[in-house]
This record gives sequence, structure tokens and C-alpha cells, in this order.
Amino acid sequence: MPRIPLIEDLTKGPVPPGYNILVEYDPASLWYSVVLTITAGWIKSGGVASCTICGQPPVSVRSNLKRLGLNVEELERNDRLRIWDWYTCTLGRKSKEKLSVDSLKVADMSIEMMRSFMEGPPRPEYLRIMDNFSNMARFNDEKAWVEYALTRGFASSPMTQSTTIEGIITNLHSNWVYRNFEAAVDGIIDVKLDEASNPARNLIRIRSMRGVDYDGHWHALRVGDNFEVTLEE
Repeated sequence: MPRIPLIEDLTKGPVPPGYNILVEYDPASLWYSVVLTITAGWIKSGGVASCTICGQPPVSVRSNLKRLGLNVEELERNDRLRIWDWYTCTLGRKSKEKLSVDSLKVADMSIEMMRSFMEGPPRPEYLRIMDNFSNMARFNDEKAWVEYALTRGFASSPMTQSTTIEGIITNLHSNWVYRNFEAAVDGIIDVKLDEASNPARNLIRIRSMRGVDYDGHWHALRVGDNFEVTLEE
């Protein structure tokens, strides 16, 4: 099995295939750099990754993945890295990316795109990671958004035995949204900027994980010159 950087640094064993992980993150935190670190580490350990980008342009993602040592063009050509552009449509523009959506409204999401995440043989080597699932709340009411997440996003992992990691912003949505999401996933991770310390520190912790032994303490993060995020020793 490929390895999940940072998350499996805090577990006492591998995360099993078919696992759903929800990350609740502070928007001032290092979460976007964590997404890239996880994606690069997963691929380097032999996996295939689909990176769904809602909060940043694909060109920035490719540039930063290259800084992390990936040959992005070759990986995309060999279908070991897929970058889904869910960002450009939020600007009211048409994406030029091969993999993209024209709208984040649930009613407009194509059947073909939904099937691309849910059908096919078991793929334990496959990671689907999304940086900012909260963006869908801009274009859908909460009920429609939660229904989509429960029947499409979170449901895809156990059906395909792949791993899903989806980030949502803390303290932005109703308690009803967080409770529905938290009940549906296997693991919950928190990423935040602790401004009570001087200087402020970026922190990560595993809040819960079903069937996995883990360290639930807060751990400080540091970012390297190439934007790789690691745990402080």
C-alpha cells in the first residue's frame, strides 16, 4: 500500500484501503501545502493520485508539485496523477484543463464525472484528495451539498477500496453539516494555526480514526524550502 505522509506519521500502522478522512482546517493554516505533501508522498511510494483543486489554480499546484520532486508532465501522461480543476468555474470562467467541471452546482455535476469516482475495479493504490470541499457550499444549499457528499464523495472509497481525503473549513458551516460529515467518515483530522503561541505555530492532530491506533496529540508542522510539510521533532 502507498503511504500517506503526515497522517501515517501519527498512526501506529497503515491506514486500510477504502478509508474516508475528513480534514477540518483553519484557512490560515498550512493545509494547502499539506495537500501537496500528501499527494507527492503518496505517488512517490507507488500510488496513483487524483487531486481535486477548488481553492487554487492548477498551474500553482503543478509548479509546487514539481518543487516537491515530481515529474508532473510524465505522471499526468501515464495517468498516475490527475488534477481536477474545480477552481476556474468558481471565477465564472471556462477551464482549459482536460479534467474540469463547468459548475459546482450539484444539479450540474455530470453523470460521467460522478461515475469516474465510483465505478471500476478495487483500486487500493488510488488516492483522491480535495483541498477545499467548502467551496461547494457557495453554490448549493446545505441539504443538497451534504446529500452529494454522502452519496457520491464519501461513498466512493468503500466501493472502490480507494482512499479519500477531503478538506473543509472550520467554523464556516452549520453544526448540522459538520455532524453529518463526521458521522460518515472513518477518520477526522484537524489542521490549525495556533496564534496563542509566540510565534504562531501550525498544528495537526488526529481527532479520531476507526480501527486504527493513533497519536491524538497536537503536533507542530514545519514547511521546507520546497514547500514540503513535515512534523517538528
